Amino acid sequence: MDFRRYPESNFCSTPTKIRSLFPIVVLLSLFSTLSESNQFCDAGIGIAESQCGAASASPSKILIKGGTVVNSHHQEIADVYIEDGIVLAVQPNIKKVGDGVTVIDATGKYVMPGGIDPHTHLAMEFMGTETIDDFFSGQAAALAGGTTMHIDFVIPVNGNLTAGFEAYVEKAKISAMDYGFHMAITKWDEAVSKDMEVMVKDKGINSFKFFMAYKGSLMINDDLLLEGFKKCKSLGALAMVHAENGDAVFEGQKRMIELGIVGPEGHALSRPPQLEGEATGRAIRLAGFVNTPLYVVHVMSIDAMEEVAKARKSGQKVIGEPVVSGLVLDDTVLWDSDFQTAAKFVMSPPIRAPGHGKALQAALSNGVLQLVGTDHCTFNSTQKSLGIDDFRKIPNGVNGLEERMHLVWHTMVVSGQISVTDFVRMTSTECARIFNIYPRKGAILVGSDADIIILNPNSSFEISSKSHHSRSDTNVYEGRKGKGKVEVTIAGGRVVWENDELKAVPGRGKYVKMRPFNYLFDGIEKADAEYLSSLRAPVIRRTVHAAA
Repeated sequence: MDFRRYPESNFCSTPTKIRSLFPIVVLLSLFSTLSESNQFCDAGIGIAESQCGAASASPSKILIKGGTVVNSHHQEIADVYIEDGIVLAVQPNIKKVGDGVTVIDATGKYVMPGGIDPHTHLAMEFMGTETIDDFFSGQAAALAGGTTMHIDFVIPVNGNLTAGFEAYVEKAKISAMDYGFHMAITKWDEAVSKDMEVMVKDKGINSFKFFMAYKGSLMINDDLLLEGFKKCKSLGALAMVHAENGDAVFEGQKRMIELGIVGPEGHALSRPPQLEGEATGRAIRLAGFVNTPLYVVHVMSIDAMEEVAKARKSGQKVIGEPVVSGLVLDDTVLWDSDFQTAAKFVMSPPIRAPGHGKALQAALSNGVLQLVGTDHCTFNSTQKSLGIDDFRKIPNGVNGLEERMHLVWHTMVVSGQISVTDFVRMTSTECARIFNIYPRKGAILVGSDADIIILNPNSSFEISSKSHHSRSDTNVYEGRKGKGKVEVTIAGGRVVWENDELKAVPGRGKYVKMRPFNYLFDGIEKADAEYLSSLRAPVIRRTVHAAA
């Protein structure tokens, strides 16, 4: 028995009588045993068999001593005691913990919740190929970089949500860390509407993504968007959008080809910032019309960010998610004379011109944007070469799962733009709150899952495709250096990254179901009632009969 039997979203608001049971539940967990399924270890991507063995044998009792424990609301010097994958104590000077405990000295370092990446695409079939990172290699990279959970996007099979879900369940069997699912909606009919209900009520999915781009494949029109938004609202599921004007992008692509611009620079030129801004504003207004919360994925431009800012200022419930590539890169690389160098940066929406990244950083620091994802969607050089004569055929996507935590720390914390508690909020806690898994995830509290990182602010990192754990042969952050390094990653109560050694075990990750009706839905019914009362309609009119 453990606290995860209770709704995660109600942990903080649970009545006192029930909350008082949590210490008892945690104590009972001391006497429980974990039944492990037969695990295997993939020796690929440079992970040694000896390391796999070490992971399997790692103890379930860990005491982290003397670090600065950071949550999104508070930080303190304290010890953290973990047993059987759960945080059992957070307090200064823990001494009596029994035998068989691994002690980790975190003096002078930050002890923080493991990162949660809200936006990934592992083992995704796209543009005639499949992303090079599957659910093991992508997660192995994540663990090496301090991310201990991610939420991936299920793509329906020929529009069928159930078939898509089943396919991704199969893909995820090799997972090395915990994960959840969003669901994409690519068509609309009664079957899709009913399947959305099943996904929310039975499968643990509480968010649905609508592509406003990729005409002819994933793109949906405004009719479908409105139907989808209404259904999301009724289910308490969060509507998400990839916001680009797909019709205009299609026209822009034709224009570039007619001008003889077929290289990677044509990608950025064909889908300029105003097309992202237009679609972002349109999605926000339609969500406002329906009165349902909206999550805008990968906000890449000032144009889109300003639409989010305007909506939030007016009181609309809109979440803006920048991604690491948009924060730290600019599009000058797309004009590189070497095709492979330029093509590795092709993603959608595109990486923008200098100035956009700084503006997005400022928006993140002042609260206009709320959390940071990656849109990790990796293709190797051979796959990128599919578009060597036509940028429209270059598979869209970049890496980021392994690099996100380090780059956000160096770019935002070391520079003084955000605090350490802000960092935890943007990389972990806010994602857990939005997707209703807080405080099981996104916190170091008694009863939380033991997904924890230890970051040394005085250590340095350097990014290289030669040492990263993705299966991609390139890295868009190649050569970047910075301060602040994740030295230890603990996932599910096991040390999986330490001394620059990865101890990831395929099959050990668990699927995390996410409940509907997150905090963004608070007040929606009241707003609907106020809207209805403001209509002063229908007007009852007397019928005037003409004289005979």
